[in-house]
Amino acid sequence: MALSLVSLCAREVVSDHSSSPFWLRWVPRELYRPLLEAAFRSCRPLTVNELVQRWPERTLRVGGRRKQGQTPPNRLCIQALLLAVVRGLSDQRCSLQVLDLCGLQGDEGSMGDPMGGWSLTVALCTMVVQARAGAQRRDGERERKRFSALEREKDVKRERGQRKRGKDTNGDETNNREQTINDREKQAPSLAEEELIMGVRRRMEKERTRETIVVGRKDSEDKDVVNDVLLHVRADLFVNARSWERVRVALSTIGPLKLQCRYLRVEEISVSRIETLLGLLPHQGLLGVDIRYSSLGVAGLAQLLPLLSTFPALKSLRLHYCNLDFRGDQPGQEEALRGLSQGLAQLQQLRCLSLTALRLPGQLRVLLSSLPQPLEVLELPYLSLSPADFAYLSFSHHASTLQQLDLSENRLDGNTLPSIRRLLSQASSSLQHLSLSGCGLTDNLLALLQPSLGGCLALKSLAFALNPLSMAGLLDLVRTAVRMPSLRQLLYPNPLEDYQPGLPELPSSAQLLEWPLDEATDINTTSSQLNKVLIDSGRFDLSLTCDLLNYDKDLLD
Repeated sequence: MALSLVSLCAREVVSDHSSSPFWLRWVPRELYRPLLEAAFRSCRPLTVNELVQRWPERTLRVGGRRKQGQTPPNRLCIQALLLAVVRGLSDQRCSLQVLDLCGLQGDEGSMGDPMGGWSLTVALCTMVVQARAGAQRRDGERERKRFSALEREKDVKRERGQRKRGKDTNGDETNNREQTINDREKQAPSLAEEELIMGVRRRMEKERTRETIVVGRKDSEDKDVVNDVLLHVRADLFVNARSWERVRVALSTIGPLKLQCRYLRVEEISVSRIETLLGLLPHQGLLGVDIRYSSLGVAGLAQLLPLLSTFPALKSLRLHYCNLDFRGDQPGQEEALRGLSQGLAQLQQLRCLSLTALRLPGQLRVLLSSLPQPLEVLELPYLSLSPADFAYLSFSHHASTLQQLDLSENRLDGNTLPSIRRLLSQASSSLQHLSLSGCGLTDNLLALLQPSLGGCLALKSLAFALNPLSMAGLLDLVRTAVRMPSLRQLLYPNPLEDYQPGLPELPSSAQLLEWPLDEATDINTTSSQLNKVLIDSGRFDLSLTCDLLNYDKDLLD
């Protein structure tokens, strides 16, 4: 990535931290952003701290979508950033009011030592609590100074009174007047004492007001709370059983920092704790909720949906391995499923729905038909979809608006293929990402599906891994791919010829994943044949890969 002249100069400036006292006072506000970016790229945590502590603008955004090959900021730089935010609260040079850290998290243990989502969430919660403690210390210092000033004023008045009483009296009338004044001073508290009492009363009233706030949902529009907030921090929160208590304390803390959430991801947390978290989050700004490895059950999810409906901007709901087992023979299941459908109907802005391994065969119509708006992203991997589910989906109001569709690990055969073809035909003008990995697609089924695939002119990525294709079928797939003008990534399966002998005639995706490849077969031969198709068609912009671990469709956006 080529750097601009400003970026190159900024990198040179931040390279020597010992010179920062000489140039920091003269830096115009327009150069703070390039200098901060250079400090992040060069891993200069001290420079990051000094720049953020003096940040001249009201907003600062660090994070967001990264370009391919761009690494997230180093862990030390993020820690320096958070420390500078707390220090900047008492620094008059800092104008920061909104700090946006959405998307800042990286993958734990990857190159550059980034801070993962779980660690970043804990660090943010610690920062909120520390800012509250610092504000209390500053309030205490101000109160002590005020009390000392009042005490000094009272001492001065006492000395003045003693000097007046020490003077010679000029008559009974003067003595009587002084006696009257002294009596009044004894009966009524002094001005300093009155001010001290009023200060104590104000503090007691403020504390009493805060104590009456019920731990639960607190409206972000509450004027008293907003007046106490100096800085709003917006981030993606990752919460598990170990960090839940810290997050709860941080969200319920009233102080100079207010933590706001864009995307909430929770793992291995009970329904009641998820309810508590949702109750503490501000109404505005929450765009997505991702719940994983939590035993919600159909009834538990139906219990959460009314709470989710109170977030007007919620666009994404992801449920992964949440134990939503539907069994029609058990009493109460039908009623719970209807409650689930009614709850989904209340999510007015939902555009993305991801359901992984929920085992709800034959119930797709009940779930999706109640949604008020057509979906743009629909992910249904490991869902054991039935032919009736595929038929409904192909005729639903969601089909023509889908931009991303994931049907991985749902078995396709001759009975379901007509519905899939119709679905692809309906979504041909909008569909950008499609995953059919592990669907049991053979050479014959692929031949029937190729015309519908070729009609998806907007498709950018196609995942076709773990399907039992021969080398001939794989070449047909690549020939179809090169005729799709928008396609940029193809995740293809290893051909059956590349596996060791003994593989079943129609292997499952699990068998293809675990079965060893034949070491006697040159893997490069397969790659060479596929690349020849690309070269002959002139499609040098299309990337072919069979690497499941490093395949990432999001890099195309």
